[in-house]
Amino acid sequence: MLHLRLLGGPLIIVLLTLNSLFEEPAELPQTGPKDANLASFDKLMTTFVHKNDLPGAALAVAKDGRVVYSRGFGFADREKKEPVRPNSLFRIASISKPITAAAILQLVERKKLKLDDKVFEVLELVEPNGAKFDGRWKKVTILQLLQHTGGWNRDRKGAFDPMFYSPEIVKELKVRTPADAHAIIRFMLRLPLDFDPGTEYHYSNFGYCLLGRVVEKVSGQSYEDYVQKHVLAPLGIENMRLGHTLLRGRAEGEVKYYVPERDRPLAIMGTDVGKPVPEPYGAWNLEAMDSHGGWIASAADLVRFASAFDHPKKCKILNEKSIEIMFARPEGEPGKNKSGNPSGPYYACGWEVHPFQDGTRNTWHGGSLPGSSTLLVRRADGLTWAVLFNSRNMPGKVEPADAIDPLLHDAADAVKKWPK
Repeated sequence: MLHLRLLGGPLIIVLLTLNSLFEEPAELPQTGPKDANLASFDKLMTTFVHKNDLPGAALAVAKDGRVVYSRGFGFADREKKEPVRPNSLFRIASISKPITAAAILQLVERKKLKLDDKVFEVLELVEPNGAKFDGRWKKVTILQLLQHTGGWNRDRKGAFDPMFYSPEIVKELKVRTPADAHAIIRFMLRLPLDFDPGTEYHYSNFGYCLLGRVVEKVSGQSYEDYVQKHVLAPLGIENMRLGHTLLRGRAEGEVKYYVPERDRPLAIMGTDVGKPVPEPYGAWNLEAMDSHGGWIASAADLVRFASAFDHPKKCKILNEKSIEIMFARPEGEPGKNKSGNPSGPYYACGWEVHPFQDGTRNTWHGGSLPGSSTLLVRRADGLTWAVLFNSRNMPGKVEPADAIDPLLHDAADAVKKWPK
């Protein structure tokens, strides 16, 4: 009998495993209106989400400023079997930067600010006590912050991204956990810059953290209130808001975020400080990342925002001059390649830009956080799309938004007839 039990257990496991291989996969939930002419997007999304075992995704596409496709795929909440819907809200991570850039350029238009203003003066920052101060801080301009040329390089050896450095900042400044944006700025004032402002390009979340404080200082409103009232509301966008770190702060209609079970760093906030938690829910402070990575949005609202710049004369939030500045090549070395010639793709003000010889350009921005992978694309032919995932983990080291990018271009090119 003992011998039979030992054989029986493994045999059952093998049969179940083999059986599962031959089972038809459960049908992937799909929500939102279908259009046979846009079936290439449906095929891509269902195949991509299922093949890569992703929990869920949303895709919206606009043509010539009008949303023509908005659908959800897979699960917003796997445990509760809640499907992603077209209006589901996702953490958009760094796609927050184009939103902040629009707010800054609008304030420049309204003569509340100048692009060559020094952020040290605008924010009335104070040299730190007990630490050697790098005087180059006083040279950093608003434009340099927009273009990631302010002086910080998180990728150099021994460097770090202060937006994810809360435990060290809390310990150094002796402040309450988690470190908020103001504590992060105080901490960074104690450190030297990595290069002379305006001479190099290095992507900087911290630079956009400063820009959020600039919006608050010159507008007299909270960053979120200003953006919602003056950038989003004129475009008919009502549901975008800043997200919250902890699961109990999950907004109505917001998806859940998924990471591998092994990814359980120590919490820096909430009731489990110092204990292992799921990485998206307490291991870093989303509230402090507001102006560089804190927004939650639907895919459809993101394409409404991005499409607003397609026809500069008709744009409701920025004038033609501001839109041209937003996409313009940085002056000097940051706008050149290693050969000293104008670079192909470059980073402008809140947007990656790929210029073409005919004077047109594709512009885009991606976003990535544990549990989130996002992409917003504006194509030169009048197409705009946003694709949002509630996980950034898939086979291999590539993230979903990066992997699907060329495939979305193929799916768009396969459309023979667009809705009128």
